[in-house]
Amino acid sequence: MLYSVRMRAAQGGAHEQGGTHISGAERLVGEAEWKQVAAEMLERAVSHSKGSADFINLIVETVSRNNVQEITCLPIQSVAGSDVPAGRKAAQAELIKAGVAPAAASAGVAAVAGLQGSMRGAMVLCAKTGKRLDDSGERGIRVSRMDIADNQAYLNWLRRQGYGNMHIREALVLASKVLSAPGVVAELCWSDDPEYTTGYIASATVYTRFTNLKPYGCSIGGRVFFVKENTDLAQLTDYLQYRPVMVKVPAEETNDAVSR
Repeated sequence: MLYSVRMRAAQGGAHEQGGTHISGAERLVGEAEWKQVAAEMLERAVSHSKGSADFINLIVETVSRNNVQEITCLPIQSVAGSDVPAGRKAAQAELIKAGVAPAAASAGVAAVAGLQGSMRGAMVLCAKTGKRLDDSGERGIRVSRMDIADNQAYLNWLRRQGYGNMHIREALVLASKVLSAPGVVAELCWSDDPEYTTGYIASATVYTRFTNLKPYGCSIGGRVFFVKENTDLAQLTDYLQYRPVMVKVPAEETNDAVSR
């Protein structure tokens, strides 16, 4: 049996009552781990750089291992941008390369840049027209019930490439699940952490980090899922929110971890 541990935290009341989003986290862990993971999430909620939460929602649910789908982690590449305009221009080019129409790529970047407050989930845009397809408002479509299959192998794999921060550990797992979903062409995201300016574009073949997608000190972030025309949104939402997924690192890293 596995445990889905999910936390979301806000300041000024619950999200649904207008509270400002502070932090969120998702893990899918074994029986021996879930209590420690839950405690770490609670600590994160009250010691975040955006402030200490006064509303914390923590949910723990059991998940049958028989229902878990395994997928492979996306490979990583990084692109350095001299400033925010250059970073966003490069991100749009990567979206177009992934199969998003130029107008839709521009609309996606503008949609996140124009947010008045951070979303807890993602906007869903048509990859051809740029039109928003979901009706979830400020909440957005959430991604839940995912984790890495072998945490030590994953950390080894990231460190060998020079990546060690928490942001990329969590974002890469989420992006790998998103790009395995039916109809998804690409994802655009940058963090609401005011001290973290790096964002990413994920496609079916690669997770690309861009060092300057928002100004330093900006506490507003968001994400967009670009989907094919005629994508079944109900099916997509069900997969993203409820299908348990474990993400595997490339086989060679798992083998290396065993040999070491």
